[in-house]
Amino acid sequence: MKYKEWIKHKGWAFLLSILLPIGIMGFVYFLLGIYPGSEKTILASDALSQTSNFFASFNNALHGKQSFLYTWYGSLGLNYWSFMAYYINGIFSPLVYFFDNSQIPDALYMILLLKFGAIGGTFWVMSDRIFKIPQWSKLILSVSFALSGFCVAYSPQQMWLDGLIYLPLVILGIHRLMDERKPALLFISYLLLFLSNFYMAFMIGVFSFLYVFCRFILAPQMYKKSLITYLITSLLAGGASMVTILPTLLDLKNNGESLTKLSRLFTNDTGIWDIPVKTMVGVYDTSKYGSAPFLYFGLLGTIFCLFYFVSPKIKLKNKLVYGSLFLLLIASVYIEPMNLFWHGFHAPNMFLFRFSFLFSFLGLLLAGFGLEKVTKEDGNRILNIVLGIIFLYVLIVFFANRKRYDFLDKNAVLASVVFLIVYLLILLLKDRFKSKQAVWLLFLVAVFIGEMTLNAQKLVEGIASEWRYPERVAYTQNYEDVHQLVEWTKEQNDTLYRLGNLNSSSRNESFIHGYSGVSMFSSIRNRHSSMYMNELGFRSTGTNLTIQYINNTLVMDSLLGIKYNLAQNDPDKFGFTLKKKVGKYGVYENEFALPLGMLTDKGIYKKDGVKNQTELLQYLSGETDSFFYFSEIKTLKEENVQVEDHDSVLFYSKTVPNKLRTLTYSVDVPARSQAYLSLYGQGTEVDVKMKVNGVESWAGLEGTGQYYNLGYYDKAETVEVEVSFTGDRVVHLVRPNAMFINVDTFKEAIQKVKEKEVAFKTDGRTAEAKVNLDKEQVVLTTIPYDKGWQAYIDGEKVAIPTFKDAFLALPVAKGSHTIKFVFVPQGLKLGAILFVSCILLFIFYNWYLTRRQKQSVIVIENGGYYD
Repeated sequence: MKYKEWIKHKGWAFLLSILLPIGIMGFVYFLLGIYPGSEKTILASDALSQTSNFFASFNNALHGKQSFLYTWYGSLGLNYWSFMAYYINGIFSPLVYFFDNSQIPDALYMILLLKFGAIGGTFWVMSDRIFKIPQWSKLILSVSFALSGFCVAYSPQQMWLDGLIYLPLVILGIHRLMDERKPALLFISYLLLFLSNFYMAFMIGVFSFLYVFCRFILAPQMYKKSLITYLITSLLAGGASMVTILPTLLDLKNNGESLTKLSRLFTNDTGIWDIPVKTMVGVYDTSKYGSAPFLYFGLLGTIFCLFYFVSPKIKLKNKLVYGSLFLLLIASVYIEPMNLFWHGFHAPNMFLFRFSFLFSFLGLLLAGFGLEKVTKEDGNRILNIVLGIIFLYVLIVFFANRKRYDFLDKNAVLASVVFLIVYLLILLLKDRFKSKQAVWLLFLVAVFIGEMTLNAQKLVEGIASEWRYPERVAYTQNYEDVHQLVEWTKEQNDTLYRLGNLNSSSRNESFIHGYSGVSMFSSIRNRHSSMYMNELGFRSTGTNLTIQYINNTLVMDSLLGIKYNLAQNDPDKFGFTLKKKVGKYGVYENEFALPLGMLTDKGIYKKDGVKNQTELLQYLSGETDSFFYFSEIKTLKEENVQVEDHDSVLFYSKTVPNKLRTLTYSVDVPARSQAYLSLYGQGTEVDVKMKVNGVESWAGLEGTGQYYNLGYYDKAETVEVEVSFTGDRVVHLVRPNAMFINVDTFKEAIQKVKEKEVAFKTDGRTAEAKVNLDKEQVVLTTIPYDKGWQAYIDGEKVAIPTFKDAFLALPVAKGSHTIKFVFVPQGLKLGAILFVSCILLFIFYNWYLTRRQKQSVIVIENGGYYD
């Protein structure tokens, strides 16, 4: 078919399958005040705290500012290769190259819209090759998938949408392989899928295998030979993807990622009406805990999917086989082990039922097969299906548990019923008035666009209500000030240093500006390092999804090499001096910051040694005196607080709603002391507001360390501290007290450690230092331990003993030596070999199949056929 003819007959539908999802979502976002350059941004939910920051770091890598294998800017240091495999490896991600990091909200807006369009486009490509239906039907099915409930509701987690781009191509590839013995498309689609996001690839891989099995069951004699071809193609694609998958799996395994234990048979917080409710137009409950799966794939898709199962034109065997696949997906919602299986036996942290897009896809796939069989004689059957759906929706209104389904708006039911009736009338009338059929079809598509727009609008409004689409200032606030100061610190140093922002925009801010810090919030993290850091006073509990810098002590500032603090107010820390000020921020230099490495002995490896920051500094310095001492504090005033004492744990509840609980303490601070208020407790979503010496600060009670800085005092002084607690929950606190560091003792200890410092120069994925030792010693670093690190002494590779699986520590013999650490993600070399070899093997295998097919052509006198 020539180009012009293709455009005339098919191209318009293909283009619309891409442009309609982009246009509809662009319009919906515009109604909400989101567009290129707008004050409101697309960064809802984790998109603000994670995705935007991570794409900024990827932009830095694209511009040569960091390695693609390792980043020093993910907390203390992180395997960046496996990090990209989950968050970044999408087909459109490189487009951030053309944006400045201050414009990342606009970059993500554009990339998200392109993903919606690409999902529609690939579904149309599949439809055009698989379904024998009119182009308007293919267009409707394509847009229905691109704007399905899952796509729109989970759009804040846009890294998951890449999998949906490749799913239709995978299914088309399966058809081409099984029907035509052409495996190339499946190989390419699988490979791109596995490389883009290993998480979604697992779900799609399982589903596609089940789909192959279903097709085989339907025609075993026809397809039995293709099974070997499928297995070879799948294994080669999987082998080639090991360049990404293998290092990622090893990273997750080595760094303490644990699987969820099975504790029940049935899934919590699910209801019998969850599935039909979520097929209605514009139904959004929550993407947090307790949600029903997002299954919506358009009312037309639902009608023709049901037609597939009620039409006598479709074989019973087909209905049973594909119906079984449907039942398996439905059962996976309600049966906990099956639910966990789809998530890789790792329970999702909110955004539940992440496999629910498979339900929508299968529904539309069967709708396409159903549309192939629809004729004007099926009018009564279509009528019964629509009436049945309407009856079910009305039934839900009257009989569903109102407490469970309080999110079900009657307007959603009404809209769904109205659309169903309109669709029914159009479908019945278009065959009665054939002369006006084009007009009826145009009307049908227009109503469909209205339905898709309304659904998307309601879901986006639900996201805005639950997660909030933040203003641009939430990302860009103080960006230029912080950026200028960070760049200034880089100019002042030729070795790695660390920096902490006391007024950071997010826990992942270091990714944007490219500085090595402590704080991070990421599903890909070094758990062993974070667990030890938690023992050292940085709050990182549970599965270590987060680690926070603030509310620790001078000791850890020095040991971790925190050379600078950025702050809007003087941090009032001993040894920190203001060096430069830009806008609201000042950069304060820590004269006691240690470099990346320090010398010690093999006693550091003792299993039960150096369990906290006191023991660590004592061991490194040789000092035995404690650097910390404590005293009680006096409570001067309580406002809106009812205090209950339960064995040294205090329960703070409110006496008046909607008003802060406030306590005023008096602390007697000795001379030459850095003072802290110790607040250790629990209170979900409770922030602590502290005011001391006229300066206010905020911190999360459960998410940050327990030592709230009261400042440095050269002379003895009594200090008043005002502490307020936000939130409505009861706050549980271990009885607060004061902690002090004698700065003279601290200074003496740090000076002794400084005498044994080892300065490392870092470049990309390497760290190098020179030492001259008068005896065998251990070089202890604060580089997070990872099995990807390789150590070389004078160019010779040596083993790295583990120091609590937390930091790199290397024994070095007497004499002058050059130490070099090189990071290569574990499994990457093998993965790269598999990548090249599997691609070459597939090229050879594909050539072999093609040659064999040509040889199997048997020419007969009157023509030929393929045997």
